[in-house]
Amino acid sequence: MTSNIIELDVSQVRRPAVSGTFYPSNPKELHASVQFYLSEAAGKISSTPIITPKAIIAPHAGYKYSGLTAAAAYNSLKPIANSINRVVIMGPCHRIGISGIALPSSHAFDTPIGRIPLDIEAISKIVPLDQVNIFDDTHKEDHAIEVHLPFLQVILKNFSIVPMIVGQSSINEVAEVLQTLWGGDETLILVSSDLSHYLPYDEAQKIDNITCKAIEQLDPTALSEEQACGRNSIKGLMMVAREKGLSAVTVDLRNSGDTAGNKDSVVGYGSWVLTKNKNVVKSGSTEDRFKDATQAILDKHGETMLTIAAKSILNVFANDGPVNLNLQGFPRELQEHGACFVTLQKDRLLRGCIGTIHPTHPLVKDVAYNAYNAAFQDTRFPKLTTGELSRHIISIHISVLSPTEHLIFADEAELIHQLRPGVDGLILADGKHRGVFLPIVWQELPEPKEFLNHLKLKAGLPKDHWSEKIRAWRYVTRSISSEALPNHVNLWRLN
Repeated sequence: MTSNIIELDVSQVRRPAVSGTFYPSNPKELHASVQFYLSEAAGKISSTPIITPKAIIAPHAGYKYSGLTAAAAYNSLKPIANSINRVVIMGPCHRIGISGIALPSSHAFDTPIGRIPLDIEAISKIVPLDQVNIFDDTHKEDHAIEVHLPFLQVILKNFSIVPMIVGQSSINEVAEVLQTLWGGDETLILVSSDLSHYLPYDEAQKIDNITCKAIEQLDPTALSEEQACGRNSIKGLMMVAREKGLSAVTVDLRNSGDTAGNKDSVVGYGSWVLTKNKNVVKSGSTEDRFKDATQAILDKHGETMLTIAAKSILNVFANDGPVNLNLQGFPRELQEHGACFVTLQKDRLLRGCIGTIHPTHPLVKDVAYNAYNAAFQDTRFPKLTTGELSRHIISIHISVLSPTEHLIFADEAELIHQLRPGVDGLILADGKHRGVFLPIVWQELPEPKEFLNHLKLKAGLPKDHWSEKIRAWRYVTRSISSEALPNHVNLWRLN
């Protein structure tokens, strides 16, 4: 990639690369095609009323495959079309892989409908950033940005664009660019992304539903490589959206098996609108929904989860190693991805505690893994023995974690002020130093300042340490303990 000095060529225009293949090349036919999908989406796809969309996520396949899903998101822009004059677009690279974020050197993009200028003033703000460069080769044949332009031309009036191809970039690098260009009502953020690729229909639906939940919860850690080709841009957008108090609403979710392809190998498509609309669920309600839904799971399946935790430990004593689970034998709620901590206590004293912060496994497997690790891998304690099981009361406690909320603060006092004693679990990070406290720790450290100071110690930092690089996230939990089971003693006598 070239250097990040502004080198836009006023004589250069980026010509259409997929006109005539992904969408019609005839201007009138293209305009009619966009209008058709907008009309179809308005008639077939009901959505939550949106007042002021700030950002949208939409797919970039050929119109016959994903046009309906994209149109559903673009319809939400109609009430504010006159106020938008800048569109910041991020799409993944399909042709030439890159490190960082690439701008083109051209001054405009052409479609069969007309010419769209680049916003030179906006571009000048991000070109000095280390992760941003001018690199035409990755733009020339890529469709991720191009397929959206006709929709924008039909919906909006006069606007310019900041078109970026996002390659291997960290969430912070993407977020920094979005923060710089965020602007006000005049600026729309558009992230271009398809979802799962070339999976059987049912498997794709399952993966795409997980992706949908991650976006609705604005949880960037829940997106993996196979879930969305534009995941790097989506993650950065979710991070900024959390900080700015936005909510994400799913507008449409389907795949090519629903539109114009067979169901043997499909590509997933989804569209979302991010907004501060008062009618959209706020983060507090999201937390309440997590508590209600998770408590329902624990009430219904908590004993199963505790039994699996015990079996995972007993299996090692039987010389069979960690337990091997067949997911098909478990309820759907336990097959879905979740994050938990498993704590072991011996005669009411801590005997081991290991957990997962972000959902990376089905919940029932996370329980099994963490129970095994709490018994045999917690370096603070020797490995659990069968003698301890026979001579002491060993209890199991499982805490299921909500998605994390990134806390924004200017200093330590502001961080402390945001903490909710008895409610929040807290993650603290500064460089390579990292520490986690479960909400139960408030029972021993009820004062927020002491809670934070001891978490610093756990992270390997001095109590009085502070730096501008400290980051913090909070979460809530719902828990179940084997002590609440009537057959608690029998838990360790399972075959």
